[in-house]
Amino acid sequence: MRKINYNNEIDRIVKFMQDTLNASGLKKFIIGLSGGIDSALSAALAVKAVGSENVIGVMLPYASSSPASFNDAKEVADKFNISYTKVDITPMVDPYFSVYENENVTPLRKGNYMARMRMIVLYDYSAKHGGLVVGTGNKSELLTGYCTQYGDSACAFEPIGHLYKTEVWEMARILGVPDIVINKKPTADLWDAQTDEQEMGITYKMLDEVLYRKFELTLTDEEIVKDSVKQEHLDVAMNLYNKSKFKRMMPPTLEEIE
Repeated sequence: MRKINYNNEIDRIVKFMQDTLNASGLKKFIIGLSGGIDSALSAALAVKAVGSENVIGVMLPYASSSPASFNDAKEVADKFNISYTKVDITPMVDPYFSVYENENVTPLRKGNYMARMRMIVLYDYSAKHGGLVVGTGNKSELLTGYCTQYGDSACAFEPIGHLYKTEVWEMARILGVPDIVINKKPTADLWDAQTDEQEMGITYKMLDEVLYRKFELTLTDEEIVKDSVKQEHLDVAMNLYNKSKFKRMMPPTLEEIE
């Protein structure tokens, strides 16, 4: 994996966040606090950039969400002195599936709906408080499409979108994110016992190594598959990348009429 100067990178991200907020003419950051590492790091950086008084955290649990996720999110908010509110999305989500779509509802469909409902709430808070919605996606997820389009991928900007997941963990340690968040298994908490790595079929450590060799070092497939990286790891990573290209593009349009 690449070697980066984390202290310099923290300063660079902080300036990016400050410049982005100043350019918008707004004063605050709105961030969904899930209890996970990505939102925790994004929150810590936001506080460093504009002060805790200008950061608003929103916890958005569903009925089946793990209570531990809320507790971890609260610990992050308390650690960085962020004011927060809790909005239970259950009464927003359940009527759709109970009234209109109550057959063959898969966890994926419901999970995507929940992710988009959460972003609806965050953007309403953006309008209410005059703030920018802070993205919490990392490079590993953005390259593999491990996000819900117009759900958790919707935001004003992505402050950690250039950091691989393993780098997110390292930077979080430096900024003092609570250990309970750093050490937990990554999960979107969209259904019971769901974990990122199980769903993707590859660990973040291995995924990051493959993506780094492919897109940073621009190695050939033959050069990538060596040491601990096996062909199956490359296949999983590139399948995730290739089938999610549409998530990394603006909606296509026809060219201008001649």
